[in-house]
Amino acid sequence: MFTLNWPNFLTVLRILLVPVLVVALLGHTHDGDVFAAVIFAVASFTDFVDGYLARTRGSITNFGKLMDPLADKLLVIAALVSLVSLNRLDAWVAMVIIAREFAVTVLRMGANQAGLVMAASMAGKVKTCVQIATILAVIAVHGRPVWLTGLIYLTVAVTVLSGLDFFFGLRKAINEAHAPKPGDLDGGDTVSAAPGVSPAPHAGRTTPTRPAVGNRRGRLGDGGRRGCNRVTVTESNHAGVVVHWVPPRSDQPGADRECGSIAHQG
Repeated sequence: MFTLNWPNFLTVLRILLVPVLVVALLGHTHDGDVFAAVIFAVASFTDFVDGYLARTRGSITNFGKLMDPLADKLLVIAALVSLVSLNRLDAWVAMVIIAREFAVTVLRMGANQAGLVMAASMAGKVKTCVQIATILAVIAVHGRPVWLTGLIYLTVAVTVLSGLDFFFGLRKAINEAHAPKPGDLDGGDTVSAAPGVSPAPHAGRTTPTRPAVGNRRGRLGDGGRRGCNRVTVTESNHAGVVVHWVPPRSDQPGADRECGSIAHQG
């Protein structure tokens, strides 16, 4: 059950106006285009009003995050299909827009089932504004002037780009949801390093715990013979690489000069 507030009420109203728009476009009534343009404009205006009310009144709900973009898609798809059936819009244009809306809707619902609620992004809002302007122009203007053709191509480009923006935004949200939290280490693992050296971060690496003990060569040179530092490297599921630092033996002359700090290069 969702919270019935003004933003959610306007979202439901916009969905209910979809069949009214289709009847106005396909009914072949007197001044049907004018009536359809008014219905489409009113339904589109409710999209801006419910978003404004939700932000200013703190009435943002999960229902609104999910159903508000879905209502926009229903309104746009209904108008596109009606215009194609009237031979006032090319079918390929409608197919590109509908395919994008369908893919985003499926991904959004899948993310919601996984506990990720993807709110409408700025690119999605710009796309919605451009689509509304284009559809309103196609409904109100008969024929195909040059400026209207350019507006249609612009709408297709913005629609595709906003779809890519949603896809990468969803992938980023999934990666952040599965990223290890700070301080989330395997039990018993400790991280230590030479003075002034911090272990390199390895967020996102998920490899099985695998100890490997040995002397790291580098600036150590013949560290095994000079008593330089010995390092135990452990790959952890959460912390990446855990470094155990064994200090040099103080009885070896020159150890402090010859032995350098070791930092894992990931």
